[in-house]
Amino acid sequence: MRVAVLGTGIMGAPMARNLAAAGHEVTAWNRSPEKARGIDGVEPAGEIAEAVGGAEAVITMLADADAVEAVVREALPALDGAVLVQTSTIGPEATARLAEQVPGLVDAPVLGTKAPAEQGKLIVIASGPAEARERCAPLFDAVGARTVVLGDEPGASTRMKLVLNTWLLALVEGLAESVALAEGLGVDPAAFLEIIDGGPLGPPYAKMKGTMMIERSYEPSFSLGLAAKDARLALEAAADAGLDLPALRAIRAQLEAAVEQGHGEADMAAAVEASRPG
Repeated sequence: MRVAVLGTGIMGAPMARNLAAAGHEVTAWNRSPEKARGIDGVEPAGEIAEAVGGAEAVITMLADADAVEAVVREALPALDGAVLVQTSTIGPEATARLAEQVPGLVDAPVLGTKAPAEQGKLIVIASGPAEARERCAPLFDAVGARTVVLGDEPGASTRMKLVLNTWLLALVEGLAESVALAEGLGVDPAAFLEIIDGGPLGPPYAKMKGTMMIERSYEPSFSLGLAAKDARLALEAAADAGLDLPALRAIRAQLEAAVEQGHGEADMAAAVEASRPG
């Protein structure tokens, strides 16, 4: 297929590379043009219309709803029947607005961070009109290890992504506070990770993020700033559903405190810095 990838950051660049490696004809655009250059097998485009023109599918992988909606507005005149595949985490309201503008929108947020994106092992959570969704199946196979289909309604996948992210954020913040407590009590946090490793209390993600916290090494695979954004989206969706989620409110506050300390571009493991003594 002829595919345009709009947004080639930590996630978008490896997704574009894997699409090209699978034999698709890929053009990429990024607001910072240098990030769209030098991706193996991918043709960079200087303008959105240039990237989108002639594409059969257009994939957005951008930071937030404002960025996605701005890019889609610019892309609309050139879509010309292409399927829009929205893979960013943008929340239900923005997804609904996009579905009104783009008939046949495929809502397909992905679960996974930098390493799974590079390995083509993301989990794609797809919903939207069956015909459009099925056209995109080869693209999902190129970037993901598994595709979970949630029906014909765009928005179903976005809602599920917020549920998944709420679980992930709770895991990371709980891990951060456990590491900080171990340090405060004079207990070796590496021993804590060793004790839980491999058992029901120790998912592999805990070992990976916990080690980053202990080493204070925060090379981003998913940034703290984006994690805070996802917490906000989940809380907004919860409020719309008449739910009060106090633990998630507290997690959001901790994430934002770490962002205010200057860790917004660091990996979300830097959430631990909000629990360490100043």
